[in-house]
Amino acid sequence: MKRPISVLDQSTIDKIAAGEVVERPASVVKELVENAIDAGASAVTVEIKGGGISFIRITDNGSGIERDQVPLAFLRHATSKIRQVEDLAAISSLGFRGEALSSIAAVSQVELITKPHEDLMGTRYVIEGGQEKSIEDVGAPDGTTFLVRNLFYNTPARAKFLKTPATESGYISSFIEQLSLSHPHISFKFIQDGKTKLHTSGNDNLREVIYQVYGREITRELIEVHSVTPDGEMEISGFIGKPAVNRGNRNFENYYVNGRYVKSKVLMKAIEDAYHTFTMQHKYPFTSLDIQIRGEDVDVNVHPTKMEVRFSRQEEVYRQVYQTIRQALHQQELIPEVSVTEEGQRKPDGKEASVKTGMRETGAEPFELHRRRMEAGKRQEAVQTPPAAASAMEPAGNGRSGSALRSSTLPAAREDMAAAQFIREQNSYRANPPADPEKKTEAAPKKPVQMELFDGKLLSQEARSRHRIIGQVFDTYWLVQMEDKLYIIDQHAAHEKVLYERFVAQMKKQEVSSQLLSPPLIISLNLQEQEKLKRYLDVFASLGFEIEAFGGKEYSIRAVPQNLYGLTRQELFTEILDHLDENPSDATLEVLSDRLATMACKAAVKGNTSLSAAEARALIDELLELENPYNCPHGRPTIISMSKYELEKKFKRIV
Repeated sequence: MKRPISVLDQSTIDKIAAGEVVERPASVVKELVENAIDAGASAVTVEIKGGGISFIRITDNGSGIERDQVPLAFLRHATSKIRQVEDLAAISSLGFRGEALSSIAAVSQVELITKPHEDLMGTRYVIEGGQEKSIEDVGAPDGTTFLVRNLFYNTPARAKFLKTPATESGYISSFIEQLSLSHPHISFKFIQDGKTKLHTSGNDNLREVIYQVYGREITRELIEVHSVTPDGEMEISGFIGKPAVNRGNRNFENYYVNGRYVKSKVLMKAIEDAYHTFTMQHKYPFTSLDIQIRGEDVDVNVHPTKMEVRFSRQEEVYRQVYQTIRQALHQQELIPEVSVTEEGQRKPDGKEASVKTGMRETGAEPFELHRRRMEAGKRQEAVQTPPAAASAMEPAGNGRSGSALRSSTLPAAREDMAAAQFIREQNSYRANPPADPEKKTEAAPKKPVQMELFDGKLLSQEARSRHRIIGQVFDTYWLVQMEDKLYIIDQHAAHEKVLYERFVAQMKKQEVSSQLLSPPLIISLNLQEQEKLKRYLDVFASLGFEIEAFGGKEYSIRAVPQNLYGLTRQELFTEILDHLDENPSDATLEVLSDRLATMACKAAVKGNTSLSAAEARALIDELLELENPYNCPHGRPTIISMSKYELEKKFKRIV
């Protein structure tokens, strides 16, 4: 039986539209907090109960909404962000569609209290299920407060697809963390079931926000990055993690376009390609990058959630992000240092062991600086304070002021001071760390620079004369001493990296030699593969292939790159052909990188192979010439180090 065509009623239309915008409580928080940011708020508080399903309250100190504008704000496609379709080409706000408030109000009970700065009275507006209930004048502070109760109360079919309150809270927490990272100049406070989970200062110090969100372990491994394109139309700033900071998923890859947290395959690929050979396969880095780009060069109107973006200058964006990260990584000496507490060592309670110093627990870190400062402080106070006077002083409690602690000569208080100072200097997460009275005031932190000779950089021509090769252990690892550090070099990983870089250099310079095949290799290609081969025939020729048509679907491969080191000829050809895209030069090297890594691995000297000291010296000399000598092509470290102090701790010379 045929059904007549009819127009849906407004309530049904609103609920269907809400399904595109309001997926879960985190969607409500996202839309309302973004509106608060667009309203110029410098402080935003988000409070939830029951995972945001039963209660959400969002308070900001933004510009507020005028009384006569309040009902209009809850109409579909009502917005102050754009006026005409041309405005979509240069969107500077986070929200712009005008669907948020109407969608939220359609599936929940909403109460709004708002007051513009210039008004004496505020407005209280109640709307439930899309139906206006009341509007009245109330006393209120400047800004806006939204209370959203009983999400999906009138659409139970949607409510049953929600996760547990704990899971929904996790989604909201993750979003607030992303907003705090992308807007360090705004103070965010997140309260979950009466407990404050996150509170940022809003002092525009991104490093401090990273410390608040990710903790000390990540913060102390950061590298600051900054770059601007020659035309000044794109700027990249933020922090990346050293290769030692990685995870098995992409949750630590944070990047923001014009302040908007997004997901982009172009940016993801640029980041991971830049870390290629610095990290092991299937490991992903930490990044927090802010990308400022002209509004007309980016399209954020791709998806209702506004999480996806498209770039009009895609290749330029990729290249700038890639080069910014790559250059920052090359400015650092990335040799992992073996600490006192080995990875995986646990306390009886299952937690990671840590080293206690004074009254603070600082974790497994290099404490040489800490120890020297403590000893210097002891010597200085021993000279300045007579024994009788020292014994007469009262112990300084934990609640004393900084001056009281400085006047105390008790070892516990002195060590507590040194530990606190050490943490401040090592983490450097404060915007303006307190100055040391014994040192001159230092300028603001500089951008990462190449380490100099006296920084103890092993792989530099200047330090070569100070290398002392001790010998080889297990026919695999070479021990090298330089000053107060012991370096352990994996001969296979090091040689593999040397060969890999040599292969890559030959590819870039097109110095690859060919090996003739007799008889030629005959392969069959479909129509799409044939078109691709014709388009990129010159690319294959530059790699050392000689290919010609053989009739029909068949093609004859008469020559292949020399020194394949165990790779099958057809496998290499088909893999390159399958992965070639519109940017053949970059794609070819990228596709070949894994193949070249395999070739280098097969050709490199193996473990359990005895080398002479001269051969080890030659290997180290070749490492000196590489841009990234610290990791093999598969991401494994080529060198690790241990300080003299760490060894003395192992042998209990230092307790």
